[in-house]
Amino acid sequence: MNINANISAMDALGSAYQVTANNVANVNTDGFQASRANLESGPEGDGVRVSSITTDTTPGAMFEGRETSNVDTASEMVGMITTENAYAANAAVIHAGDQTTGYLLDMLV
Repeated sequence: MNINANISAMDALGSAYQVTANNVANVNTDGFQASRANLESGPEGDGVRVSSITTDTTPGAMFEGRETSNVDTASEMVGMITTENAYAANAAVIHAGDQTTGYLLDMLV
């Protein structure tokens, strides 16, 4: 088992979570444009990494003569839940590998 793949995925997911958190924090900032962290497979298909962070240039709604942010809170929340679950799954794989190694070492001792 290659735990480095899980660690790189957790690192990339952490970055994606930070981008989403920034979007949510700026939901009431006039003219703010949401960002997206785009993920891709790591080198040789091993792990995950952030390929780019892009800005959504879709204009926000107009309110009293000013443009509001274009952050869609509902989709941001879905993204946060998805990212949390993926992060937890990678942590569980690392924990399972650690437990398995512990059991094997206990059998050898």
